[in-house]
Amino acid sequence: MKQEKKLPNRWAIAIAGVVMQICLGTVYAWSVFARPLSNANGWHLTDVTLAFTIVILTLSIAAVVGGYILDSKGPRIVATLSGIFFPIGLLIAAYGAHIGNLIVIYIGYGLVCGIGLGFGYITPIATLVKWFPDKRGLITGLAVLGFGLGSGVMAVIAPGMIEGIGVAMTLLIFGCIFFVAVLVSSQFMKNPPADYVPEGWVRPANAPATAGATLGEAVRSKHFYICWLMLFVNVMAGMAVISQASPMAQDFMPGTIADKAAMAGILMLVFAFFNGIFRLIWAGWSDKIGRLKVFTILFASQAVLFLFLGLAPVDMPGRFPLFVVLISYQYGCLGGGFATMPALAADKFGTKYAGRIYGWMLTAWGLAGVVGPTLYAQIYERTHDYTRALMITGIVFAVALVLPLIASRKKAGAA
Repeated sequence: MKQEKKLPNRWAIAIAGVVMQICLGTVYAWSVFARPLSNANGWHLTDVTLAFTIVILTLSIAAVVGGYILDSKGPRIVATLSGIFFPIGLLIAAYGAHIGNLIVIYIGYGLVCGIGLGFGYITPIATLVKWFPDKRGLITGLAVLGFGLGSGVMAVIAPGMIEGIGVAMTLLIFGCIFFVAVLVSSQFMKNPPADYVPEGWVRPANAPATAGATLGEAVRSKHFYICWLMLFVNVMAGMAVISQASPMAQDFMPGTIADKAAMAGILMLVFAFFNGIFRLIWAGWSDKIGRLKVFTILFASQAVLFLFLGLAPVDMPGRFPLFVVLISYQYGCLGGGFATMPALAADKFGTKYAGRIYGWMLTAWGLAGVVGPTLYAQIYERTHDYTRALMITGIVFAVALVLPLIASRKKAGAA
């Protein structure tokens, strides 16, 4: 009992993880900087947006590397490296914006920030599932809640700063703030003792212990690839919508709305809120009904959502308000998948090597971040309409319903 009293407060670690994720989640708000950079330097918007594609790809690769370091050296060193790389990347991007050099922005925001993001994103998730075996769904939802809300925070604060002091100075200020916030939060990251059990909680007979599977054992299991595919499908749709959310919203707006761009900016904040809060809701719900049932609901409901949006007549009454409701829900589904998958992976493979196993699983995020936006952009360029892209996404979700059904047939370690 004395040893139990010496343990750090696990909720303090959880709060530190949320603070880290809020800072890191601001990466989703790159569109706030993209258009001002494009206008100021005469760059094509697609070229500026490439920085976001690079950062997501780098994040997924860095998460793999960070997972190995985390499992062997502990979470604090990985989180500390995140607190160094991420803000330095913003400072480099600020310099690139100041001198008008897009390559420097790619290096800073895309590569250096991406390394910090990969290290930082994986750390709270892999750490907190060990501290909260009794609330895996809820705690992973809380861990990634901040990441979903981070873009909303940036979307509220940054535009006014950009207008007043410019992109470069705005990135510089945020880089300095995040240097302090992430580094301080990273010092709370610590693993519990082996096979830690919260007071008063009894581990279910069918739940894997902390030890669990090695990476080699995990990748030899069909469940690793099913989980990877489920994450890929959910993220592909989410990244596609995020990449086109503003122009898509303007396409759905009635012609009576004078400033469609301004309205779209407000909607981005609304969507970010749902992306964040639904991470907590879906993950907490997964503790009650099971992770695979959550993914079944996510896929089935999004199949209906995308097919309906694709088939909705342009002159349908209430088309725009309905679009806002449905896309808000879709953003929530994107967050729900991110929040539920770490808990599902821990259920399947245990938590001892959660860093490297989930790190490899996050490569689905990197690939989806390329496939989804590219698919939507190319279809829109050819058709000047989102109908075909929405229909394809709905069909993909309908087909993907088979994945959680296949996974549920496995009795051992089932969610």
